[in-house]
Amino acid sequence: MNDHRNAPVAPADTDLPHDAPDRCGSPGTSTAPGVPGAASDAAPDEEAGDVRRFWGRLGLPGLVDVHTHFMPERVLHKVWDYFDAQGPLTARLEWPIAYRKDEAERTALLREFGVRAFTAMLYPHKPGMAPWLNAWAADFARRTPDCLHTATLYPEPGVETYVREAVEAGARVFKAHVQVGAYDPADELLHRAWGVLAEAGVPVVIHCGSGPAPGAYTGPGPIERVMARHPRLRLIIAHLGMPEYEEFLRLAERYGEVRLDTTMAFTDFTEGFMPFPRRALPRLAELGDRFLLGSDFPNLPYPYVHQLHALERLDLGTDWLRAVCHDNAALLFEL
Repeated sequence: MNDHRNAPVAPADTDLPHDAPDRCGSPGTSTAPGVPGAASDAAPDEEAGDVRRFWGRLGLPGLVDVHTHFMPERVLHKVWDYFDAQGPLTARLEWPIAYRKDEAERTALLREFGVRAFTAMLYPHKPGMAPWLNAWAADFARRTPDCLHTATLYPEPGVETYVREAVEAGARVFKAHVQVGAYDPADELLHRAWGVLAEAGVPVVIHCGSGPAPGAYTGPGPIERVMARHPRLRLIIAHLGMPEYEEFLRLAERYGEVRLDTTMAFTDFTEGFMPFPRRALPRLAELGDRFLLGSDFPNLPYPYVHQLHALERLDLGTDWLRAVCHDNAALLFEL
């Protein structure tokens, strides 16, 4: 069970997508307006230079990206197959994978960008997957010291046990995907597992917003029930909770351990389908210590640096940008 070489792999025709594009769009739409380039058209050295100049201007030692995907290669290729097929949860949009490279190349590129620490966001869509995904992620972390040891979970018998084992083995962040997993995060089966993570202070990046297509358990309601029982749980709402931006901001205002990552938010691609409400911009400034840089690398339909420029053009100030792109995560993960 712990040997990822013999681990089961989701069938190619599964109707449960793996981290489908996290935005709302109109079914049948084939392209997105305003996408700045269809991938990384620039040469790697040029692109890395653009990214490094960004954080250099801020006086930072680099970036911390809390939402990057590394997983067993066979699984990742099925993710890419889903994007290529424009599966239902991609809102039928064309989605060119900007960084369709092998694992070593992807890792090297993040380092060239100056990303000091990143994650291996992986997640199950059915029972029995989480333990072997966790075994793979532990091995990846051992051979990739700048990757924050990542783990995952699913509502199933034994989840408390393997979550505790992952924490004891050094897991520093968990990933939960309510949309793909199609489960209620407030499921009683997860209650003790959330308790373990709250007690250990291990953050959880959770995709729970209703974009691009609402699931039975997406939206702020189930998450609020989780936080009511575990107010010390360090939840990081992925993709800024899109499209329920303001509802998830309210959760962050209510619970001091709720944070949000910026993955795909404010980019031209996402703004074309589910724009962030301008009236809520002052709340971003007020909650500045709760936001963390996320990108969704490698599954981007635009260059990595565009996410950074999208944050910069919010015009919330240098201190806010420094905090979001590095300092908040460096503090949270004690880098």
